[in-house]
Amino acid sequence: MARPDKAAAVAELTDAFRESNAAVLTEYRGLTVAQLKTLRRSLSGNATYAVVKNTLTAIAAKEAGVDIADADLAGPSAIAFVTGDPVEAAKGLRDFAKANPALVIKGGVLDGRPLTSDEVTKLADLESREILLAKAAGAMKAKLFQAAYVFTAKPAEAARVIDALRQKQDSEGAAA
Repeated sequence: MARPDKAAAVAELTDAFRESNAAVLTEYRGLTVAQLKTLRRSLSGNATYAVVKNTLTAIAAKEAGVDIADADLAGPSAIAFVTGDPVEAAKGLRDFAKANPALVIKGGVLDGRPLTSDEVTKLADLESREILLAKAAGAMKAKLFQAAYVFTAKPAEAARVIDALRQKQDSEGAAA
């Protein structure tokens, strides 16, 4: 029978997997407590960073319906449970890993789909959600402007031709 403290830890991890829209698994071997504190502080807006036991994490992930590779749960593991923007959290982890090579990104899960460490890096290279939405809105606005120009071009051209004919007729009538 499972001990109550382990059952509570599994339940807490299961809830964290269900409530987050992404999770990034890391290996923190070699980081100091101060460095971990700095990492937690840098992720605080988008994610929570927790050191976890691999066996309990595997059980919790299975209960939550999340697929995590067994290779990702080897060695000392910590998980960033992302509740905010996954791109911002991935950028924070990537930047911290560049400054502190002891942090190794093993992989992750995004919306229930497993990610490799390379895919997490690609996610970090994306622009933020707001910038992507602004670019999409700009592209749509440009297309609408082009459509409006196409629809008004022919009537405007016809109006200029009619005005030129009227001016020519007026000048011929004045000369006669």
